Amino acid sequence: MDKILYKLDSFEGPLDLLLTLIQKHKVNICDIPIVEITSQYMEAIDGIEEANLDNTSEFLVMAAHLLYIKSKMLLPKNGEEEDEEDPREELARRLIEYQQFKEASKELRKTEFSTKYMVFRNEEKISFPIPEYDVSHEVDELVEAFNSIFQRQLRRAKPEKRAFSQIVGREKVSVDDMVEKICKALRRSKHIQFETLFQPDDSKPEMIATFLAVLEMIKLNRLYANYDETTKDFILTTEKTNG
Repeated sequence: MDKILYKLDSFEGPLDLLLTLIQKHKVNICDIPIVEITSQYMEAIDGIEEANLDNTSEFLVMAAHLLYIKSKMLLPKNGEEEDEEDPREELARRLIEYQQFKEASKELRKTEFSTKYMVFRNEEKISFPIPEYDVSHEVDELVEAFNSIFQRQLRRAKPEKRAFSQIVGREKVSVDDMVEKICKALRRSKHIQFETLFQPDDSKPEMIATFLAVLEMIKLNRLYANYDETTKDFILTTEKTNG
């Protein structure tokens, strides 16, 4: 091999220097020519004591380790020693691991430089003021709204349903069932329009039970009614508004 001159302060440590020597001469890491590499390494660190480097001892420790491996490789082998582990294997593992970390750091450095001069604005939380509903309503207003819906439903009701009401008997509707119906509607939407609780084919008992269920839930503070000027109807919600 040709003699190569290196500045030790340009290497991160002895493994970095060794890897450079191996790559320079296109040597297989798993089959290091330990005699030649050791000679090259010793030439590279010649005069290291005067170099005044922070990691001088690391280079010297590696030099001693290379000389130890070299001596092991040069010793004659007998039959019992043939099955022993190659003294270069541990060094090869360290070099492969170091090479992987070095390549990974190069990739990370690319990202570092691409974002080095980028300035990011701090996150700002935008808060939207919630309009306060500060109008109070009497129960009579809710009753009036129910009557309006009730009369409209009567006009739309099918004649057959009323015609046979005396024959089939009076329908029994549970207020608890209507409470459950309202709760299901509120699970689908946090705000529901009062009028939507009543369907065109609802009977009188169903409508009355639904209305009583609304009043009971308002009484127990499980439901709140706010008047909406846009729809001219009450909006029912489980959330209490300020006011």
